[in-house]
Amino acid sequence: MDKNLVFIANDRPVTDSLTVADVFGKRHDNVIRDIRGILEEIDVEWGVLNFEQTPYTHPQNGQMYHKYLLTEDGFTLLVMGYSGKEAMRFKVRYIQAFRDMQKRLHSRQAPFPSLPRNYKEALLALVAEVEKTERLEADKLALEQCLAEVQPKLTYVDQILASQDTVCITQIAKDYGLSGKRLNLILHDADVQYKVNGQWVLYARYQHLGYTHSHTVQYIRSNGERGIQLQTEWTQKGRLFLHELLAKRNIVACVDRRESLASV
Repeated sequence: MDKNLVFIANDRPVTDSLTVADVFGKRHDNVIRDIRGILEEIDVEWGVLNFEQTPYTHPQNGQMYHKYLLTEDGFTLLVMGYSGKEAMRFKVRYIQAFRDMQKRLHSRQAPFPSLPRNYKEALLALVAEVEKTERLEADKLALEQCLAEVQPKLTYVDQILASQDTVCITQIAKDYGLSGKRLNLILHDADVQYKVNGQWVLYARYQHLGYTHSHTVQYIRSNGERGIQLQTEWTQKGRLFLHELLAKRNIVACVDRRESLASV
């Protein structure tokens, strides 16, 4: 069996359009064209179950493209029209590869536990279950003890990791006892950001790291007209970056200052 022909995805054996193109000596765009032609003629639900479009990164140019994951049924339908002696040989190899992968997948699944056949086996099973429950309870108590010991030592970083929302610079500045204006100037002095049309934007080396998110804010001008302005908010990844940058400048979050004083 050629292990590269078939693999496991979403707990089922599949191949993909790239592999089919390579094995049958076809251009990938032609295989994609054949698949899309099939999808136009079959039931939509069946097509979704057996032809799953998924992105992949080209190893040579690093760009994102799309390929299809094919189940055994999807593969069979696709190659049904491929003819020739070599094509037939490849079809046989694929059929065997799907069969072997199915066997491997089934062998990994745990067998259903057998029921006790008599009173002794039932009693032993009950004792084992009680011991398992007691071990879980002991582990739970130990974990609660660890959490209780760690709880007073939670830091500003823990608060960042516990949140998923974006926040404005004023909110972050408040955590350090600063004003938003002051923190923006600190980041400007650190060559992190600069101002464009009233909006602070990151320098190019930071723009693609997921630190910020921009959204539009509507406002009313003094003449009564509506205006739109972009506003920069920081992601939690960006907050961690700012925390590390400010720590290097000996600017500590208020939460960490209180914890430090409490431990003295």
